[in-house]
Amino acid sequence: MADYQTIRSSAGVRSAEIDAGLRSHMNKVYSTMSVGMLITALMAWAISGLATTTNVDDAVVQLQNGTLLTALGSAIYLSPLRWVIMLAPLAVLFLGMGPVMRRASASGAQLFFFVFATLIGLSLSSIFIVYTAFSITQTFLVTAIAFAGLSLYGYTTKRDLSGWGTFLMMGLIGLIVAMIVNIVLGAFFGISSPGFMFAISAIGVLIFAGLTAYDTQTIKSEYVAHAQYGDQEWLDKSAIHGALSMYLNFLNMFQFLLFFLGSQE
Repeated sequence: MADYQTIRSSAGVRSAEIDAGLRSHMNKVYSTMSVGMLITALMAWAISGLATTTNVDDAVVQLQNGTLLTALGSAIYLSPLRWVIMLAPLAVLFLGMGPVMRRASASGAQLFFFVFATLIGLSLSSIFIVYTAFSITQTFLVTAIAFAGLSLYGYTTKRDLSGWGTFLMMGLIGLIVAMIVNIVLGAFFGISSPGFMFAISAIGVLIFAGLTAYDTQTIKSEYVAHAQYGDQEWLDKSAIHGALSMYLNFLNMFQFLLFFLGSQE
């Protein structure tokens, strides 16, 4: 990872210009990420509202917690369609996001990111049915505070965090495998282990906490390394890539913390 002070002194660009450009770049990363989170939240809230009802005559099924589902709710939460909704964001992320983000313009990459955020909102709408609104809000605020602190650490620390990358990626792969195994065991064999889910959630919080600090420093270093070349299109796309990384870190940390802090309906 490029050393911040070394690049600043050797690039031939005034320190004040780099600092101003870096602040603008980071503001774009966080603002784009925030818009993505807002889209996700609004989509999840809107779909959950359409999927549930308080009128017995409009309900087609009642869940164990007493929630009444409309025909839409029954389709997206109880039918095989739920697997499509659950897996669609993953398919977009792993199969489509990389090529599209590389080839598209900055505005195209941003649009694709917002479409992805919409799909995530659809897949996450069930949390408004499972958990109370208060616990969701509480968990969101805790996540926001933790995320801000970790990102600030990654931005300001003089310590090189590049060595964390390999370790965190290995941990993330192991976490994904464990989550898939847990889903398969629960869905097809009826085997559910609260202890296993507790361990997955605890490890998940730690991994995405580390990724938040690591990605923040990476975004900062990449900007400083390329700012001297004046490639604005590259920098704009880099901001979108950074926003996506930070969005995923926040989202996953929120979901894992919800396991600990969320109160069910």
